[in-house]
Amino acid sequence: MPSVSAKAESLRCLENLKRAFEFRSDALFYTRQFMRDHGFSEIETPAAIHAPAAEEYIDAPKVCDGTFLRSSPELELKRLLAAGMERIYNLGPCFRLGENGRLHRSEFTMLEWYMAHNNYRELLEFMKEMLDFLSVSLQVPAENYDPGKAWHLISVRDAFHRYAGSDADKLAETESLFEEVLVEKVEPALPTDAPVVLMDYPVRFGAFARRKPEDPTLVERWEVYIRGVEVANAYGELVDALEQRKRFRDFAAKRKEYGLQEYPEPVAFLEAMDSGIPDSAGCAMGFDRIVMLLFGKRDLADVVFPRD
Repeated sequence: MPSVSAKAESLRCLENLKRAFEFRSDALFYTRQFMRDHGFSEIETPAAIHAPAAEEYIDAPKVCDGTFLRSSPELELKRLLAAGMERIYNLGPCFRLGENGRLHRSEFTMLEWYMAHNNYRELLEFMKEMLDFLSVSLQVPAENYDPGKAWHLISVRDAFHRYAGSDADKLAETESLFEEVLVEKVEPALPTDAPVVLMDYPVRFGAFARRKPEDPTLVERWEVYIRGVEVANAYGELVDALEQRKRFRDFAAKRKEYGLQEYPEPVAFLEAMDSGIPDSAGCAMGFDRIVMLLFGKRDLADVVFPRD
């Protein structure tokens, strides 16, 4: 039985979160309103799936019946792109093993959306429009988010050269080294006066992204940072079925090499790829982090339900 003091502390925690929960509820409402006003359909994809995407360093929790809790609704949403839906999104819980801390939870809320017949630059304009709309609708103070400020757009190559004195392409040959420099040198040096967009990653860091036609050593990928916190990851989507199969095999081999749990082949997704997916762009946004930043907090514990 919990002690009286423990119960009192739990109640105080919930009382402190009351305003945050009300703010979060409004953020959910206005996000869905914005998506609906822009012609999107909300899709409820299953939380338990048979085959997660074989990304190297993301582990989906395994359920006792042999399925996995989704780390992302990506594969399921793309099957609907193949079926002819053009503007779709999922706003709901996702799960990743071992992700806990100030900015991480093993269960978190993700907003993921796809836009057929749009490119990744148009997707970025859409995201800015959405955050501007949310900040105005939620009456967010300018110090938390200022819709009047232009975003900083910086290529990954320029960011590594400017903030780390490093060659991003050479570092990309060793994934752990690239990530180390990104986290320890580049990200802490990014401007914080307005959102920052890191654009165009080495091919090694675009599992589902298409190559840039003008420079096939890069992929069409961007990430958005707000006050130093990464909040969104987007691709000009890879729609070449043969190339996607090759990348899946490569990532599956890496997972096996690293001793990570192995996933079944995502047969339904690959069959959808074979039938054809239109040129599209897609984005995954950490909804909890957006709520945290717009609400003016620095820790997810201030805006999500407390753990038992």
